[in-house]
Amino acid sequence: MPRPFKIPQSVLVVIHTPALDVLLIKRADADDFWQSVTGSKDRLNESFAETARREVFEETGIDCAPGSSLAHQLHDWQLENVYEIYPRWLHRYAPGVMHNTEHLFGLQVPAGTPVRLSPHEHTDFQWLPYEVAAEACFSPSNAEACLLLPRFLQKQSQP
Repeated sequence: MPRPFKIPQSVLVVIHTPALDVLLIKRADADDFWQSVTGSKDRLNESFAETARREVFEETGIDCAPGSSLAHQLHDWQLENVYEIYPRWLHRYAPGVMHNTEHLFGLQVPAGTPVRLSPHEHTDFQWLPYEVAAEACFSPSNAEACLLLPRFLQKQSQP
C-alpha cells in the first residue's frame, strides 16, 4: 500500500540550553544537511503543538509531552514561514503541492540532556552556540530561527 501524501503543514522546533547552545541533527537522506527538529502533521486536525511534541520525541527521544518535566519548556513562537518545498522532496506531497507552512517553536532543555536519534531519519547530532548553529543549518528558515532565539528567550522571561 502506498504511503499517504505528506500534509504541507509542519513544525520547526529549536531545541536549546539556557546558555543558547542549539541541538542540530544530521539528516540520514541528505549529505551534510544539519537542521533542528522538523516534521509534518500526521493528520489535518493535529495541532502544531501536538506535532512539535511528537516530532521532538520521535527524532531526539526528548519528552516534552504534557505531564513531562519539560512540558512547560515548549514555547510556541507564533511565527510561520511559507516556503517552496525542495524539489528532491516534492514526491512526498500530493501532485500540485509546491509550498509548505512551517510553524516555529522553541524548547529549552538542561545542558547535557541525552539525545536518542531515530536512525532512519538522522545519523548524528551536535550542540552548537546559536550563531554557529545558524551558519550550519542548510535551511534559511532554520538559520533565521536560530538567530531569533535570544529575542524569544527575552520575551519569555518578561512578566
